[in-house]
Amino acid sequence: MHGYSRLGIRSNGGVSSPPSSPRLRHGRSKSGGGGGVGVGGGGGSGGGRGRAQQLHSFLERVLFVFVSAVFRRRGLLLFAPLLYISGMLLYMGSLSFDGGRGRRGGGGAVAQPPGSVYRSPELFENLWPFMEDDSNRSRNALMTAWHPKPLQSWKPCVNQRISATELPKSNGYFIIEANGGLNQQRLSICDAVAVAGLLNASLVIPIKFGDIFDEEFFIYALRNKVNVIRELPKDVLQRFDYNISNIVNLRLKAWSSPTYYIQTVLPKLLHLGAVRVAPFSNRLAHAVPSDIQSLRCLANFEALRFSDPIRMLAENMVDRMVKKSSESGGRYVSVHLRFEEDMVAFSCCIYDGGEEEKHEMDIARERGWRGKFHKRGRIIRPGAIRMDGKCPLTPLEVGMMLRGMGFDNATSVYVAAGKIYKAEKYMAPLKQMFPRLQTKDTLASPEELAPFKGHSSRLAALDYTVCLHSEVFVTTQGGNFPHFLMGHRRYLYRGHAKTIKPDKRKLALLFDSPDISWENFKSQMEDMLRHSDSKGSEMRKPSGSLYTFPMPDCMCKQAETGIDYGNTTKLD
Repeated sequence: MHGYSRLGIRSNGGVSSPPSSPRLRHGRSKSGGGGGVGVGGGGGSGGGRGRAQQLHSFLERVLFVFVSAVFRRRGLLLFAPLLYISGMLLYMGSLSFDGGRGRRGGGGAVAQPPGSVYRSPELFENLWPFMEDDSNRSRNALMTAWHPKPLQSWKPCVNQRISATELPKSNGYFIIEANGGLNQQRLSICDAVAVAGLLNASLVIPIKFGDIFDEEFFIYALRNKVNVIRELPKDVLQRFDYNISNIVNLRLKAWSSPTYYIQTVLPKLLHLGAVRVAPFSNRLAHAVPSDIQSLRCLANFEALRFSDPIRMLAENMVDRMVKKSSESGGRYVSVHLRFEEDMVAFSCCIYDGGEEEKHEMDIARERGWRGKFHKRGRIIRPGAIRMDGKCPLTPLEVGMMLRGMGFDNATSVYVAAGKIYKAEKYMAPLKQMFPRLQTKDTLASPEELAPFKGHSSRLAALDYTVCLHSEVFVTTQGGNFPHFLMGHRRYLYRGHAKTIKPDKRKLALLFDSPDISWENFKSQMEDMLRHSDSKGSEMRKPSGSLYTFPMPDCMCKQAETGIDYGNTTKLD
């Protein structure tokens, strides 16, 4: 099989270009969560918003008809771009979103545009008495959040899909560099296993792999599928003057297809004996043959486990969290909270910190992105960003959402996060709503955490494990951390992610309506929870990642009745 890929395809032939990124091929779906919210507003703001929306729609229609008429007249085609731009300028000028004219409220006063003011504290002040009263008579949603459908259960079946045969002679050595945070490294390593299997190559474990993951277990788990080694043999290193940088570094396009690897990378591997790809991130397409896809499943869900120091402390933290949740049968809610200073700065959203906040955010943006936000012609509209659901949820907003969904003040909550921006101020209302709140700093002693301080990926691994075994996981901002967790939870919990993924556009409308009633707010939140429940068992689409959607590539359907989807928090 030397000179062939694991698919049995020869390496010669024409080179086909890799497909473009799925992000470019598929437009971002537009959420319809903002419609039909039915929230109330004060000071005439509800009527002003309706009139603004009607004007917005009317101008769009007029502009569309006008431009269509112009384009039907071939003689006016040269003037069409100018007319279109002029129309858009007039249109945008009449609908200033954050500044200038704004909306007019009662008495002729200029009202603030939607989202331009952080109104969540005002809403919380109005709803807090009702939350407290509701806690004494409502049933905790922690016990009834998920409703699994009988006869639609899934179970892991990776090992059934990969035949345990003796590995053929290797075509060479495949070396990668795994950069980024915890789950970016995870993505790179799992894709590298798949590529090594595709090319019939020996995979060299990335440098510092053992700081986070268990090297010995990884090699053992893949022993019959892919040859994995800790370092290059001395005779190979000697050919490259004992300098790994002398090994050719292939610059591969993102989302490269299996055919591209076979026709482009494999010939170089056979000729040189070793190739390197640095960095190796998002370098393999989502759609690959099933046997190669199974290698991804095996690597991510079975072969990768955290190193002993991380795993031992993480398991202790889970045990402690379960004990602190004894009143709810050991079940707890975990929240991935993204309200660190850099996240707040990058979002360009405005909260209630006034000039002090603005000054701090300007410094943070300049420190992290050096003038990116001050480029000529760049217009930042914080209100529009908030209403589009792009602002990081504050701890207060997460708390109100959970209380509205029916999680009462007896619920144990674990918060997975980095250093929260102005934590003492912003975490206070969340602790008020959920007194049984825990973090890694409360579950583990300073002495236990000392070896992990200064190593963000190792600290993230602790958070990952505690979130993985929670009854409910809440994602608030997206990114690799929640995406991998959702997939891992589906793999563990018979295909259901047991994850709340809120509609942030809808939340923005609700949080911008301080006069909304508690019953209305609660009804909206309960609908959002039901929607998360219904989306929990989603299958992978052609453009989707199996790291988030492991069915059907990594799991098999099974018939089962009387399913208990409760988290048993069993740790291997």
